[in-house]
Amino acid sequence: MRRRTLLAGAVLGAVAAPALGTGTARAANPGPSVTKTRTTTLDDQAVFFVSYDGLVNNNSFQKNGLLTYKGYQYATWYTSTGNAVVARRVLGGSTWSTVTLSHVLKASDSHNVISMGVSKVDGRLHLNMDSHSNGYFYVKSVAGLLDNPASTAWTSSVFGAVQTTLDGLALTSQFTYPQFISTPEGKLQLSYRVGISGNGRNALAEYDGSTWAALGEWSSSTGTYTSEHGSSTARNMYLHGIDYDVNGRLHAFFTWREQNGAVMCSSGGITNHDTGYVYSTDRGRTWRNDAGTVVATTGTSDTVAVTDGGLVVDPLNPDHSLMNQESQWTDSAGLPHAIISYVPGRFGQCTTDYVADRTANGRAFHVRKNSSGTWQKTEIPVPLNSSQRTKLVLDTYDNAYAVFPYGRIAGASKSSGYTDWTLLYDGSGLNAFGEVVIDELRVRADNVLSFMYQEKSSGTTPSALHVVDFALPA
Repeated sequence: MRRRTLLAGAVLGAVAAPALGTGTARAANPGPSVTKTRTTTLDDQAVFFVSYDGLVNNNSFQKNGLLTYKGYQYATWYTSTGNAVVARRVLGGSTWSTVTLSHVLKASDSHNVISMGVSKVDGRLHLNMDSHSNGYFYVKSVAGLLDNPASTAWTSSVFGAVQTTLDGLALTSQFTYPQFISTPEGKLQLSYRVGISGNGRNALAEYDGSTWAALGEWSSSTGTYTSEHGSSTARNMYLHGIDYDVNGRLHAFFTWREQNGAVMCSSGGITNHDTGYVYSTDRGRTWRNDAGTVVATTGTSDTVAVTDGGLVVDPLNPDHSLMNQESQWTDSAGLPHAIISYVPGRFGQCTTDYVADRTANGRAFHVRKNSSGTWQKTEIPVPLNSSQRTKLVLDTYDNAYAVFPYGRIAGASKSSGYTDWTLLYDGSGLNAFGEVVIDELRVRADNVLSFMYQEKSSGTTPSALHVVDFALPA
């Protein structure tokens, strides 16, 4: 029988932030707020096509499509002709400098995103591009480019040739979902999936400033999962993120997707189930469940499996159109937070069309571990009005922000225990298509929420791609 870690905290109904009455002492730290300060245009004619309900330039699982490092912000996208572009600006500036790379998007597939990473050990910018369960394309800059941006010309000469390996390291012929993460020591790691949807494994590679090495796979696709409807013997783990906290612990929330649709109540649903959590204290070499028990060793046959105990922090069967690859963050104390979304049971116990049902009745939830070690969950009272994903951000005071499809922003205060979720910005004027790409590093660099979004269009008519900035509480 599968063992589960049940969510200990009750599901809390979020309420609007209470007004401060006469004589009420104001909290020492401010609550959440956003002030729109600037919008810049990256491309008036970025490539536009809808695939898997999303856009290739704005799939929220990119890590990173937009990032900040040492006073400059970097962005990457595909133009109307499919050319890969990388751009930079002085942080908060109004103009972007662009470099067009030689690579051209090979397929109209929204999974084929571009992700960027920084190897702090040698100041290089790395890009992984254009893959969905097949070969990838890789580019890296000259050493020191990101350390001395003001004195280094932004031209194609600072980027190396486009490769189909990591400097000779092939990894896999079935590669998807590149996510770059910088280790506390300044090395660069690459998280990716080996295999295909419903039958894949998560893996890591690492760059030490001179060479790439494959650390290996750490999640399993095998084992039997049984729901009330049927069983499945193959799956993949979808990450909500992979992030180091202030103490050097590596965190990963996830959901499982089963290969066999027999586990669902309806063929129109989606086989995602359960929110799980693991962490690593040794840079991804071994993985532990919430209780601290080692459940996997990367690069060996002992990988995180659906049958392992203590993985699930919020149980949910496959009948509610739970979204994969949503969002996570760690707070100033190193505690993990996540956003998940699905159709709550009050709207029925069986979704029959996951896009339509999520759009009509989907809700996002804030799942977090509190300082006493208890998991808590709060519904965010903002309808999704979309089948797509929501992003999570915490500010310097650990207030939480959910950035919904269309660029809407809700916030909740740490002081309330994250129960006072309320809409702070309705997205008006953006004309955003759906998901947005967050600059995770900028929030920590200068307390600005900055995200990339693309305007709505139709068919394959190109549309404008922008970056919008919001000041968070000082």
